Amino acid sequence: MINLDRVATEIQSVGLYDLVFQDVQKVAGKTKVTIEEIKKIISEHSEIMNDYLQTNVEYNVTNIHLRDIDVEKVDEEYKEKAQVINENIARLKELEKYTLDFEQSATLVIIFSIEFFVLFSVQYFIVLLDLKEWQWWIYGLFASSVLFAWAYARKEGKVYDVNKILYEELYVTTQELIEELEEIKAINKESLWIHECEEHV
Repeated sequence: MINLDRVATEIQSVGLYDLVFQDVQKVAGKTKVTIEEIKKIISEHSEIMNDYLQTNVEYNVTNIHLRDIDVEKVDEEYKEKAQVINENIARLKELEKYTLDFEQSATLVIIFSIEFFVLFSVQYFIVLLDLKEWQWWIYGLFASSVLFAWAYARKEGKVYDVNKILYEELYVTTQELIEELEEIKAINKESLWIHECEEHV
């Protein structure tokens, strides 16, 4: 469900992917790289393709380059499967955020930000309010918050792991359904491609 022509074009021309393009240039050994060369490189170097996918998830840009099937235009006997595909794609877009490495997720950033705020508050109460006699109680409170943050991060990490597996399984199932309907010419996948991301226009 990823359009390689679109991926290559975006890597070459959209500033969001400058770091990805630099990796492509390193592999190619030159600064001017054609769309076809980029397609070949990202097909052979999964880590570069993964960087592109991760960048999109970080910026809430979907990696699913297909629009919904117009179910009304599908033959009656295939309408149900076409609708399932549409529902699966919608679900995949909801789960997509969990394909981001948890260490790079906004959730972890928020947790660390809160801990930084708590640490700052601890120092404020102890130093500026002259509460040195309470400092061990205050540090204890901070230690408790660290423990809570660690437990919460671990729990969220598991949520990411579970939903990432769900995403991967649903992706494969949906891909197989699309190929099945395309093979019997119930749908035309070419007409479903979204060739340009609105966020980049």
